[in-house]
Amino acid sequence: MALLTVLLLTVVMTVLAMAMLDDIRFGTRRAQNAYAVAQAQRYALGSEALALRRIGELQREGVAAEQWNGKPLLFPIIEDEQARGMVRARLDDASTCFNLNSVVTGAAEQWQRLELGVQQYVALLQALGIAAAQAQTLADTLADWIDSDAQRAPLGAEDATYAALVPAYRTSGALLAEVSELRAIRGYDADLYARIRPYVCALPSATLSPVNVNALRADQAPVLSMLSLGQLTPAEAQRRIAARPAGGWPDATAFWSQPGLAAAELPNEVYGQIQLRSQWFALETEVDYTGAQAVLTALIHAGGNDSRLLVRRWTPDE
Repeated sequence: MALLTVLLLTVVMTVLAMAMLDDIRFGTRRAQNAYAVAQAQRYALGSEALALRRIGELQREGVAAEQWNGKPLLFPIIEDEQARGMVRARLDDASTCFNLNSVVTGAAEQWQRLELGVQQYVALLQALGIAAAQAQTLADTLADWIDSDAQRAPLGAEDATYAALVPAYRTSGALLAEVSELRAIRGYDADLYARIRPYVCALPSATLSPVNVNALRADQAPVLSMLSLGQLTPAEAQRRIAARPAGGWPDATAFWSQPGLAAAELPNEVYGQIQLRSQWFALETEVDYTGAQAVLTALIHAGGNDSRLLVRRWTPDE
């Protein structure tokens, strides 16, 4: 009996020792993983700080957007033989899109429908091949989602529409913080969202969409068509972008004097939407560090010689 008791105690102690060793091993691995993720995020924050500094330099030097817009930058990470990785960063002009929040005007809790912004959104949707009736419906539902009143637009949807769904919810009554919020609005299914996503953004402002015409790419021609309220077809807009002088248009007069734009009849507010230098920047950084990944997206605004961070996300910009 004594021998059996000793053997039993030995087995129990062995099992306990193995369990403790496993806990130590897994704890060490968790600590290493947490350190790697934290370090990857620090490198991502470093790219953000570098972008803020670089944007200030771009503003002071007047560097043309074509020299940096959308071009990936790679920064290798070499700490030692085990700690290696890569930082991939890309800086884009964030004013080559339609600002979804421009369909309203006013202030917080007092947002009202802005008809010109709605018209421009309809023009963009039609430039993307969406039928006029559906385009107007999508614009009305977007404006109803953001505005502060409960009055439904002719083709829109207010609280009563969403309250009948399962699960039920209400309209936002606030500016969109993310473009992905469109998926909660009636009529915006996955296919439609994927179709319009490259041409829209959600700037933290209800002003009419600022458009840097010197940063527009040929595939962004629908944005220029939107700016002309559809008087310039996407094909014509693409030709105007292709004819842009090296270094960009020197002033707004040179831009508006182009064929198809000179004769366009547009509201005076539209002429103020044109920008020739970048003021809104979108940063996307991906870090791979010893097997840990971190993704950072940020929205940066530059005014004068200063640039400031407005939005930071630890997720991709969907």
